[in-house]
Amino acid sequence: MFASAYAIEGNRLAVFLRMHTAVCDRGSVTALLGELIERLRSGGDGGGGKLGEMNVCLEDLVPEEKKRKPFWARGFDMLGYSVNGFRFGNLNFVDADSPRSSRILRLRLNEEETKNLIDACKSRGIKLSGALAAAGMIASWTSKNLPDHQREKYGVVTLIDCRSALDPVLPSNHVGFYHAAIMNTHDVCKETLWELAERINTSFANAKNNNKHFTDMSDLNFLMMRAIENPGLTPSSSLRTSLISVFEDPIVDNSTEILRELGVEDYLGCGSLHGIGTSMSLFDTIRDGKLDCAFVYPSPLHSREQIQELVDHMKSILLNGSHIE
Repeated sequence: MFASAYAIEGNRLAVFLRMHTAVCDRGSVTALLGELIERLRSGGDGGGGKLGEMNVCLEDLVPEEKKRKPFWARGFDMLGYSVNGFRFGNLNFVDADSPRSSRILRLRLNEEETKNLIDACKSRGIKLSGALAAAGMIASWTSKNLPDHQREKYGVVTLIDCRSALDPVLPSNHVGFYHAAIMNTHDVCKETLWELAERINTSFANAKNNNKHFTDMSDLNFLMMRAIENPGLTPSSSLRTSLISVFEDPIVDNSTEILRELGVEDYLGCGSLHGIGTSMSLFDTIRDGKLDCAFVYPSPLHSREQIQELVDHMKSILLNGSHIE
C-alpha cells in the first residue's frame, strides 16, 4: 500500500491510499475503510472487527463442480470472446498515442432521485447494475448520431463478489481479490432504458445461474494475458474489453456522519486499467440513501469532455426512466 497526502488549501488535505487491485478488490476496500474508521475513532488503538486473512487464491477456492467445462465448449467460447472483441462498437478514441493515466468523473443523484430509480428497478425485477449499464449503452449509441436503423454491438462486464459461493465460504471482510466477471454483448439501436435493462439483466442472470463466471475464468484470464503481451494486435494498441463494467450490487454506506466527525469531507474508491480494460469502469455506492457513481476512464484515449457528455446523458436517461422531472 502506498499512501500520499497533498495540501490543497488552508489546512485541508487530499489523501490517497493506493493498493494493487489484484490483491484488493472492492469488498476488501470496504472492509479496510471500516477498519480505518474504527482506528481513527479509537485514537489509533484499533477496536474494530479484525480483517480476515489474505493470500488465499480465488481459483483454488472455486468448488470443482462449478468450474467444469467441456473441452470443445472452452475452445468455442475462447474463439467467441476473441472475435467479438473486434466487433464492439465502443466509444471513439480521442488520442491513442499519448501516455495514459486514469481519470475520474462522478454521477450523483439526490435521495429522492435515488429512491425513485431503485423503486423503478425493483418494480421490474431488474438490478441497479442492469439499469446503469443500459443507460451507458444508450448514451454511447446516441452520441454517435447513427441512423435510426443502425445497430451497434456493445459489451458489458458485470463483476460478482464470489466470497459467499466459495469453498470454504469467505467472510465479507476477507482481504484479497475475490471478484469474477461475466461478459455479455448486446445489440443496441433505439431501445428504451427498461427494454435494454431487462435484456441485460436476463442475460446476466442466465449466465450466473450456469456458473459462467467460474467456468470462463481461466479463458478470460488467458486472453487478457495474450492481449497484454501483444498490444499491437489490438486496435490502437488499446484493447477495450467492453464499453462499461458494473458491479452486480452496489456498496451501501451509511458512514458519512461518522466520517464528517473525523474531519473527512468526501471520499471515493475505485480501480483502473490503462492499456486494456473497459472504456468506463463504474463504481456505484448508495451513500446515505444517495447514489454516488465514480466513472474511471483511460485518458487521453477518451477525453474528459467526451466522458462528461456521456455521463450527463446517462443521468438524464436514468432520471427520465424513473419518471423524475
